[in-house]
Amino acid sequence: EVQLVESGGGLVQPGGSLRLSCAGSGFTFSNWPMSWVRQAPGEGLQWVSRTDSTGAYTAYADSVRGRFTISRDNAKSTLYLHMNNLKPEDTAVYYCVRGGEKGQGTQVTVSS
Repeated sequence: EVQLVESGGGLVQPGGSLRLSCAGSGFTFSNWPMSWVRQAPGEGLQWVSRTDSTGAYTAYADSVRGRFTISRDNAKSTLYLHMNNLKPEDTAVYYCVRGGEKGQGTQVTVSS
């Protein structure tokens, strides 16, 4: 059974930083490209970032480019999202995605 378990969310002030993690199991993590998406209150899913199976290729939504960094540790079957200079509009539930599957999400709230 494929499992994706996100963690690392929380409440942070504007300008702050967080690191999200996504632990994958039930599949060969190193074979799969992975993505992060988010869902703000009352909004649909928004793509945030993706990486290929090795982590060599990365891409970002315009709204987060230069502030967020996606990375992965295939030895630990874990995907990361390093988020810097957080803004209130980054408030959302963040999900990691493999193919059409996502985890339960982790809440990020940016507020003073």
